[in-house]
Amino acid sequence: MRDDVSAQVLAAGMAGSGALHLVRPRTYEWMIPPELGPARPWVTGSGVAELATAALLAVPRTRRLGGWAAVGVLVGVLPAHAQTLRVFRRRPGKLAVAVARIPFQLPMLTAALRVARGR
Repeated sequence: MRDDVSAQVLAAGMAGSGALHLVRPRTYEWMIPPELGPARPWVTGSGVAELATAALLAVPRTRRLGGWAAVGVLVGVLPAHAQTLRVFRRRPGKLAVAVARIPFQLPMLTAALRVARGR
């Protein structure tokens, strides 16, 4: 039961974020480290990955696979968090917000692992 709630919450978050990546990609492009090349393909790809993950999480039969996909997506966005810290390193207020966002990754990752393991 607990993993069902986790899956639903993760699915909703992934669906919303994935849709936003595709509808408003410029919102995310600055977060892509320049070392990775052009930002648009990364933003589009991550949006598609989030939507696909949301779909997997929404269906009980594919929920565990969706949990593992969510783990992959959450780990995959770590370079964007690092880039955010880099961009805001000389802007204390924005840097504080960027730093404060990072710990929220842990409960999301924990929820994704709970779903993936069927717990």
